Amino acid sequence: MVEFAVPEVDYTRYSNRQLVAVPLGVLAVAVLILVGWYVAFGTPVAMGIDFTGGTQLRVGVDAPNGQGEGVIEDAFDQRIESVQYVPANDEYIVTFGADVNADAIQSTAKSNGQLEYRGLNEVSAGFGAEVQQTALMGVGIAFVGMSLLVFVLFRSFVPSIAVVASAFSDIVIPLALMNLFGIQLSLGTVAALLMLIGYSVDSDILLNTHILRRPGDFYESTYRAMRTGVTMTVTSLAAMLAMAITATVFGVQLLASIGIVLVFGLAADLMNTYMLNVTLLRWYKFEGVAR
Repeated sequence: MVEFAVPEVDYTRYSNRQLVAVPLGVLAVAVLILVGWYVAFGTPVAMGIDFTGGTQLRVGVDAPNGQGEGVIEDAFDQRIESVQYVPANDEYIVTFGADVNADAIQSTAKSNGQLEYRGLNEVSAGFGAEVQQTALMGVGIAFVGMSLLVFVLFRSFVPSIAVVASAFSDIVIPLALMNLFGIQLSLGTVAALLMLIGYSVDSDILLNTHILRRPGDFYESTYRAMRTGVTMTVTSLAAMLAMAITATVFGVQLLASIGIVLVFGLAADLMNTYMLNVTLLRWYKFEGVAR
């Protein structure tokens, strides 16, 4: 059995500015990516068919390996958003935009001799907009509710804002990486973002509780929290990475996207919890109002 040991970090070697510079720098870059994406495309994150509307066609292709995508692109006059191969079912999922006629797509798929029609799913643009509004409202309500709960638990501004800032960064960084890696915002990735809020709050509250409410030196308390928190987060990260790899191999795009987003978020949580949050708590204990 492989034993995972959490190293004891000598935080005394680094100033507060040194520790906080890295997570704030990464957060700033992530915000710039989202702003740039909004300026270029009208939304801060690339939206999937769940939110924009569109048509997904499932077809089998009678063509040699590696040539299926080319056959599909030649068969349709309409603009294709994406083509995804699903090895488990030996079929392709072809995505079209909301402005494409679903009946014409279906007719083409059925009449083409090299394509085997297997199903079609259509989402209207209006319904997609409603789903988008509901999903984003859910994320917003979850974040606000989490923030209020944290302030009630600690009843002090700095420890509470440390948790909220870490959770905010844990969401913003994966969103920016989704744009860079071509992962669209869908109902599945929204669920992953909601899970990240829970993961982030869990690790941050664990750290705050050890430092503020349990006896012991600041650095000793920090290490006690790290032994539990880092082990928990790394274990979850490894599980999500395994899920993402397996889902990618078998062509289950939804699970692959969820797994990758969670990997991004959990990696960001390690940085934010044990650099950003620790720095704010150290300032609070030794230089701020708690001195």
